[in-house]
Amino acid sequence: MTQVTLAVDAMGGDRGLAVTVPAVARILERHRQLRVVLTGDQAALEQALRGQGLDDEERVCIEHASQLVEMDDPVSVALRSRRDSSMRVALNLVREGRADAAVSAGNTGALMAVSRFVLKTLPGVDRPAICTAIPARNGHFHMLDLGANVDSGAAHLLQFALMGAAVVRAVDGVEMPAVALLNIGEEEIKGSEVVREAATLLSGHPAIDFRGYVEGTDIFAGKVDVVVCDGFVGNVALKSMEGTASMIGTMIREEIDRSWLRKLSGLFALPLLRALRARMDPDHYNGASLVGLNGIVVKSHGGAGVEGFRAALDVAVLEAERRVPALIGDALHSGGPAAVEAAPDSV
Repeated sequence: MTQVTLAVDAMGGDRGLAVTVPAVARILERHRQLRVVLTGDQAALEQALRGQGLDDEERVCIEHASQLVEMDDPVSVALRSRRDSSMRVALNLVREGRADAAVSAGNTGALMAVSRFVLKTLPGVDRPAICTAIPARNGHFHMLDLGANVDSGAAHLLQFALMGAAVVRAVDGVEMPAVALLNIGEEEIKGSEVVREAATLLSGHPAIDFRGYVEGTDIFAGKVDVVVCDGFVGNVALKSMEGTASMIGTMIREEIDRSWLRKLSGLFALPLLRALRARMDPDHYNGASLVGLNGIVVKSHGGAGVEGFRAALDVAVLEAERRVPALIGDALHSGGPAAVEAAPDSV
């Protein structure tokens, strides 16, 4: 592993320091060359670090931040009134070159808006996207956008495809990732005008292995590496997946608890259930990348536990080692008509 420095918003998320600091302790054990800068209230952080036995100032240090972006803060408040928040201080460290990546479990909308304002977008990127790995039958696939852009045009979907493919090449080592558009059917005539226009752009692009449309029922089949959609569709799909997984887990527990005989049967099935849980564990896939920015930003689920947040830190380390923004920039630069004039940022 090369030397990597992470800026970690230690105060963000539903449980803040109770999750972020223990997760940092675990990631430091896994990566001996890693250095972490924790942003947040200095006194609280010092106490939390003592509780974890983290006293190596060469590997862990604190950057004081006097404010916190609350989970329900509007984006305008995060941008204008939380300029010394733990989230913004972490992003400033990336902008200044003092950190290679930033990780936060804070407010998703605020993180995207502040990241875009602080780091700006890569040349040719109009809209950054949220991208994450999702389990499939034979491994996983990457899906974007998952909520950054409610409404996207065909050219934006092409950009998402190029960025998603670059991520898969970098983190999974797939030279020519298979890309599909999420749609309501596989036939060419199906879908909105925007989706059909995007299909035309993708099918004619030399840098994309376009496999056509994929329906919601087929995205877990493992036939493609990247699934592309706009943020509205992607976020609904992601939340539906999470809700379905939670419902299935609850129903299994309810059925096992219905009688002593079922509880006994459940004991015999325990190894199978544990293996299934391990394959579908959301903590294992925690850590969504905000792609298209001039820097690496990873969003952890706000309710993630210690292992989940540690997984998000792992994503940031890997992307920093593989220089993902540079690879995305290269993909877009050679992408011909993918570029869309960037909109100006203002606060």
